[in-house]
Amino acid sequence: MSPTSASLDPGRRAADLRRRIEQANYRYHVLDDPEITDAEYDALMRELEALEAEHPQLAVQDSPTRRVGARAQGGFAEVRHALPMLSLGNAFEQEGGTDRERYREVAEFERRIEQTLGRRNPVFSVEPKLDGLAISLRYENGIFVQGATRGDGETGEDVTANLRTVRAIPLRLRGEGWPRVLEVRGEVIMLRKDFDAFNARALEHGEKTLANPRNGAAGSLRQLDPAITAKRKLSFYAYAVGVVEGGELPSTHSQTLHTLRDWGFPVSPEVDVAKGFDGLIAYFTRIGAKRDRLPYDIDGVVYKLDDYAGQREMGFVARAPRWAIAHKFPAQEQSTTVDAIEIQIGRTGAATPVARLAPVQVAGVTVTNATLHNADQVARLDVRVGDTVIVRRAGDVIPEVVRVIPERRPAKTRPWQMPTHCPVCGSALVREEGEAAWRCSGGLICAAQRKEALIHFASRRAMDIEGIGERFVDALVDFGYVHTPADLYHLTLDHLLEMKRRADERDGTTPETVKAGKIATKWAENLIEAIEASKTTTLARFLYALGIVHIGESTAKTLATWLGRLKWVRGMPAAILRELPDIGAEVAGSIAAFFRQEGNGAVVDALLKAGIKLTDETDPSPRLHQKLSLSVLLEDAGINGIGRRNAELLATHFPTLGKLRTGGAAHWITAGVPQNAATSLDDYLTDPAKRETLHEAEQAMHRLLAATPQQDAVAELPLAGQTAVLTGSLSSMGRDEAKEKLEALGAKVAGSVSKKTSFVVAGEAAGSKLDKAQELGVEVWDEARLLDLFKTYGASS
Repeated sequence: MSPTSASLDPGRRAADLRRRIEQANYRYHVLDDPEITDAEYDALMRELEALEAEHPQLAVQDSPTRRVGARAQGGFAEVRHALPMLSLGNAFEQEGGTDRERYREVAEFERRIEQTLGRRNPVFSVEPKLDGLAISLRYENGIFVQGATRGDGETGEDVTANLRTVRAIPLRLRGEGWPRVLEVRGEVIMLRKDFDAFNARALEHGEKTLANPRNGAAGSLRQLDPAITAKRKLSFYAYAVGVVEGGELPSTHSQTLHTLRDWGFPVSPEVDVAKGFDGLIAYFTRIGAKRDRLPYDIDGVVYKLDDYAGQREMGFVARAPRWAIAHKFPAQEQSTTVDAIEIQIGRTGAATPVARLAPVQVAGVTVTNATLHNADQVARLDVRVGDTVIVRRAGDVIPEVVRVIPERRPAKTRPWQMPTHCPVCGSALVREEGEAAWRCSGGLICAAQRKEALIHFASRRAMDIEGIGERFVDALVDFGYVHTPADLYHLTLDHLLEMKRRADERDGTTPETVKAGKIATKWAENLIEAIEASKTTTLARFLYALGIVHIGESTAKTLATWLGRLKWVRGMPAAILRELPDIGAEVAGSIAAFFRQEGNGAVVDALLKAGIKLTDETDPSPRLHQKLSLSVLLEDAGINGIGRRNAELLATHFPTLGKLRTGGAAHWITAGVPQNAATSLDDYLTDPAKRETLHEAEQAMHRLLAATPQQDAVAELPLAGQTAVLTGSLSSMGRDEAKEKLEALGAKVAGSVSKKTSFVVAGEAAGSKLDKAQELGVEVWDEARLLDLFKTYGASS
């Protein structure tokens, strides 16, 4: 227990924790202004849980720890609404020229209110029509006691236990002045970010995805087990009240929403007031324009006469109020048929299946293509050519196929299969272990990836060719001057001037000076100089510039530090690469696959032939002698039963792969290896592909170690094994320069502070990283100490 909690008796501490947790919920869900981090919130919750477990009498009904209750047995009980949850009439866009013609149903709605009440331009409360599940919350004496779904409007389902898991719903009302009984109506929704996060996790684990946020909210809230609901992040927005007993509310709907907000209920920030027909349409247009940027899905807006007296006078017709109406946007889901499924190669090489569709209007736009995300999603949905599918368009993204209508499937359709080669360049499509995405392996030769590869290659942290930006690369590629990064080094002044002229003519931007015969050449001369200067670089920069998937600056530096020369990086199989620090199996596989691809190798050769000079190439690190051995290769080969002990035992008795194979299972067992492990090893070595992989790794290891000096031939770097973090600004150098010098002395420079951090360098205006270091007791250096270190080891400016 913390010092703070120790200073209070358990009851006072529990009350304080409950207050702080509910305050955090209010600031996060209602004010959208969190004051504590998720980790701090979780720490408060854990402390309260421990306190209530130790003192059960403290676990009051409205405690935040009691949000997750018991599983519902046999389904949900029925709840009859004291006041019916009525539906709204709908208004849609019509054919016509003027606003009153296009929105004639809204015009008629507003005119009817004007005539009935005898008012001109009545005031309305206006709000987005949230696309979720309508619910009613009942509070007695400020405590949440029951929650129900809308159901048929008269009777809903009791989902109290599930609603208690929604942090946005207050378990106890804030402030004061609330009625003895208060029913609050609103919408449970799933925010787009939470929907995307859920589906990303589902895809990663091979589980079923949600079709859309509305289905996610409705399905989550109707889970029999509240623990499942609690894991699916739901949100809530209040939009009305039902029964009110023992108290009064303001006289208008808009003021009531402000009051609900004060009592702890989230209310959509898009809620507003509008006057008359013109005000309603202006609001509809404004929300429609920002619809795709909202954090949640909406399918229209709702207009409600603002004052309650006017509402009572207008009354109801059938089962809908005459004082409110829903103005709907065009539908975001429609059905159509799949004409073909093709592969689209992205700028980074990702291969995405795309459905080519019979044209259909979705949300006011003609849709002919829809993403299928990846091969796993195609298999999960079982989308086939000829299928009738539901297509959804939401946000500024390509429309997506959300489900198939199986009863409309034509006979003799076949499941779709991912092709084996890139449709653009013909290189193999590869899928890394554990990854959902397939990628084109032709990174430097694939036309689909060409522009991205060039922009990355020339970027400041890569080859640092100043003057090559996105628009410039577009022109170089579009006019055929550059196909791979190596072509940059063959550009001439005439090429650049001609390219600029053609681009200006195409875009209609030819300067008047050029039309007059005056051609500016200085920019082209500077660019030629920058390209020439980039020929001299470091191995780490060059490796990073190649744009290998998963290879950032840190990994590129690791490769350069440990392997020393480009030839060793190019020649190492994944089994060797993954033994280097911070390089796992996935990254190692990506590096090896890149250099195995014939086209990539040809481009690297062309770059070297064009004059690229790597100024810092050196011998491999002597520490490789401690990193690499047959026992290490055996241990990491993934053979059942062959862990460190058995791997070392085998390597001691059978020092080469050849002798290991000759020995056989009987001799391995005699050496001390268990029967099951010996059987697994025998199976592994009997498999030709696996045996060849291990043999290739052993041969590469011997070649590498033969070129690697022994440890005593090279001094240990002074900061080897240490992790540094930079925060604030340095007066003597930039952060990048300081980072490079620390790494040259053997340190790893991280972006965040943890218990593993060796020291933090704090410059001017150091921020939260300094606070974190002091909290964890991590050593803090000032700039003077850093400069002393650099001076001591010859790394000063």
